[in-house]
Amino acid sequence: MEFACGFVYVPPLLNQRSCQQTTANGIKRSALLPPAHRLRPRSPPPSPPSPPSSPNSTEKSREAREAGRPPYENVDFQNKIKNLAPQPTPAPRRAALLPPCMRQNKSETPDPPTPESQLNGQDLYYSYCAPERCWSEAKPPPSPAVPQRPLFMDLTPEYVMVVSSPSSTSQSTTDVGPLPGNPNVVLVPLGRLLSEDAVQPIRGQPTICTQCGSVLNSLYVNVVSVCCFCASSGLTHPPSAYEDGLFLLNPDEAPLCTSDALLIFCIDISGSMSLTSKVTVGRSVLQKSRLQFVREAVLTCLERLNEQNPGVRVGLVTFNDEVTIHGHNSLSWRFLSGNELTDVDLLKNAAHDYPSPPPLWQTKGLLQKQVRGLRQSGPTALGPAALLSIAMAARQPGSKVIICTDGKANTDLGNLEVEDNDARTLLSSTIFYQTLGEYAADQGVTVSVLSIEGTDCRLDELGRLVDHTGGNVVIASPNMLQAEFEQMTEDRTIATHCAVTLRLPKSLRVRGEREAGSRATREVGNVDSAKELTFQFGAGDPDAGVPAPSSGARVPIQLQIRYRRRNGQKMLRVITSEREVTDDRSAALSSLSVDIVQLNSAQASATLAVRGRFLEARREDEQQRKLIARAIEHNHSAEDKHTYQQWVETMEPIYNNIHNYTRRKCVISDKEPLTDAGAAMLYTMKHSNRNSLSRRKAHQPTKLPKSSFYDV
Repeated sequence: MEFACGFVYVPPLLNQRSCQQTTANGIKRSALLPPAHRLRPRSPPPSPPSPPSSPNSTEKSREAREAGRPPYENVDFQNKIKNLAPQPTPAPRRAALLPPCMRQNKSETPDPPTPESQLNGQDLYYSYCAPERCWSEAKPPPSPAVPQRPLFMDLTPEYVMVVSSPSSTSQSTTDVGPLPGNPNVVLVPLGRLLSEDAVQPIRGQPTICTQCGSVLNSLYVNVVSVCCFCASSGLTHPPSAYEDGLFLLNPDEAPLCTSDALLIFCIDISGSMSLTSKVTVGRSVLQKSRLQFVREAVLTCLERLNEQNPGVRVGLVTFNDEVTIHGHNSLSWRFLSGNELTDVDLLKNAAHDYPSPPPLWQTKGLLQKQVRGLRQSGPTALGPAALLSIAMAARQPGSKVIICTDGKANTDLGNLEVEDNDARTLLSSTIFYQTLGEYAADQGVTVSVLSIEGTDCRLDELGRLVDHTGGNVVIASPNMLQAEFEQMTEDRTIATHCAVTLRLPKSLRVRGEREAGSRATREVGNVDSAKELTFQFGAGDPDAGVPAPSSGARVPIQLQIRYRRRNGQKMLRVITSEREVTDDRSAALSSLSVDIVQLNSAQASATLAVRGRFLEARREDEQQRKLIARAIEHNHSAEDKHTYQQWVETMEPIYNNIHNYTRRKCVISDKEPLTDAGAAMLYTMKHSNRNSLSRRKAHQPTKLPKSSFYDV
């Protein structure tokens, strides 16, 4: 498991929002501020002190008050009542509560007080606010002395101080705002992980959390109810996840016999294969039919297989208006035609009853003779032939079926040559190839389709069959059929029934998957040595109530790979990694791996485009393109710049010219179906890896005339 970024990047806005939700942990309130919830006092506040005045003004005001006082007849009685009335006592003075850091030591001697006039002249921001006048007739108390300002107190105190957690990535940067795109990408090199022999398997089931299903590093044989992925914040020591391990889930079952896998050639010999093309041999120009090119390519492939892997079992199935299983040694051929081509159960039983072919070193001469004798005629029963070939290869997991055709299927089962107004027939054919692909993947069979340049085979529908099994969809010119056959036969299947699960903590979520949340499972099916896939993840939804992880924290990420070996053993590979969270753009850009982001963008954009979501595919590609350009500008890498330019040319059809690879009409939905060139390009890009992206010329779509981009 590899990561495109050295950190888990969380945008600063989400970090600030999460800090606001946890103010009790991150913000201290100054003791100089009034309480947050102010209470109404039970007794009225004391009267304000009288302003200082000179003696002369005091005598004048007293004389004025005596002159204006009305005479009373019983002055003595009034004075007696006034003396008997209780005198108000001044409120006791309370010392202000200061923080511990601001409390003055008793041993320290205070400085002499500074006169008020001098203090006010020095401090421009210091002022005394008198409380509102009380309406009581009580005698005001004398004005209190101004308290001494401690030497350690600033003139302008800082009332609110935000305490941030220490982080190794909290570097000062001029970048503001979130990054474009998403640098949080996980690369899963399935071929390399499943081929490692150094990891010794552990026999038995692992310890699994009942809440989220994560595999834990626990000594208990029973399952636990909480782990580091689903634990609440109050749990101090949750069980940790298993770092790296391989488990054998069925140790009591005996391994199956690992005989050599089957390779079935399913060849189209319909009438359209008689069309000729010009080919230059030396100085002369020859006319060859499509079937002649196919025959030469298969014969060369048999010679190469006999040299490299003579133990492989090779079978031959041909189809036109009937489907033929070519025999071997003393076994006769089997012909299926008419109503037999519409009965699915009959076709499967016929394939199961037919014996497996012997190794190639025994049947090479007979196969070459059968291939040379192929003749073209009749319609194209591609659907029944594909079903029969897959059922034959299902005897041994890891087998392969290569279908070579030049036209649409036009018989009842899997008919693709229908008019645009026949929605029912086209829908049933779509379901047929979808179901056939699921059946092949469940049996551990890889299916690849090889089409000839200049033809229309409805690869957008046949691609559903290939997509489930991990095969290839290729359009090749007649003189390049040999190279494509050899490439398809070289890829060896190392595992079947593969499913990959990515588990994240609740504060993160997987992006781009149908199941929204902190868990995503992807059914891969068959795996070869070059298989790679990617995931995107990021911070969770702030409205879900789970705050985003803070910068400097560490989060666990676990990868689970369930698969079957060719001997039938069920395996589970678990890899867990802890990653540091950051909101620093510079740290994320400095540690960004451009090739992993490019691979993820190609796979994600192609997946959306295959489903007909072209605008989302273009938006995904555009955002990741901006992120890569920003990283190249930040890191000043010439090598990454060259790789980026090549990748832009590879992604150009999705970015600008995607509508050149769509048909004009669709009768079963409102989305635009793909042409053969578009389907081959997108399915190849969806299952690409880093090496295939570097060899972009080999995987670029065939440049066809503009008129052939549309279904006329």
